[in-house]
Amino acid sequence: MKFSENIVKHREILLNLVKRELKGKYKDSVLGFLWSILNPFFLAIIYMFFLRLLVGRGVATEDVIIGVFAWQFTAQSISGGMSSITGNATLIKKVYFPRVILPLSVVAGNLINYILTIFVQLFLLLLILSWKGSMLGVGLFAMPIVVLYQTVFILGMVLLVSSANVYFRDIQHLVNLLLTAWFFMTPAIYNLTFIQPLLDRFPFLGNLYFLNPMASIITMYRALLLPESAFFWSWGVVLGLVWPLIFLYFSYRIFQSTQRNFADYV
Repeated sequence: MKFSENIVKHREILLNLVKRELKGKYKDSVLGFLWSILNPFFLAIIYMFFLRLLVGRGVATEDVIIGVFAWQFTAQSISGGMSSITGNATLIKKVYFPRVILPLSVVAGNLINYILTIFVQLFLLLLILSWKGSMLGVGLFAMPIVVLYQTVFILGMVLLVSSANVYFRDIQHLVNLLLTAWFFMTPAIYNLTFIQPLLDRFPFLGNLYFLNPMASIITMYRALLLPESAFFWSWGVVLGLVWPLIFLYFSYRIFQSTQRNFADYV
């Protein structure tokens, strides 16, 4: 059965799991959904403050807000999705359904959460840009395309780490370390002008840098939303945007081939 047919046939299970994901995120929390806004917002303020202490006033508030909110979507989806199989052992052993629904529900829950925070993000950007005498770019209306692409990329990552975590439990510690390194290799708390001197000195590093899809994703968000930001193309950027689509296909195939033994290992 095809992936889309599987999802349609078992859509009620998926919807219930997404609801559980959203409710569980704010369970016993006084502020509830507000934490989804406050966490990236305060992180943006903290990073911006310390970056300005280290490198001066070259860090724009709007750049940091866009980068941190987008990064949080990726990091939270991968961290939560990693245990989507191992954390549902009882469900897997007692009920038959396509196992891919479990990591998909985590990504879908985080996507809904991210979409809601986007409205808050846009409001903050409007305030900041208005204060600077500017306004949001017209590319705002193309933003859903970037969100969709980022979601596709994240799903591929979650399918891989969730299936790997069933067989190799150390993977969760390794992924957490890699997420930290990945964060600093991604322009989440800085824009490209921050690393431009290094890229000018070693031009080939620019192409290598953009093999990281999150570098292109965050740069695209900024190019669409901020009038003074721009997006450029190179072979590294193109490869960085293409390989996640191929990666999703192979991640799904790996997940499908390993899921038959999930019940024995969880």
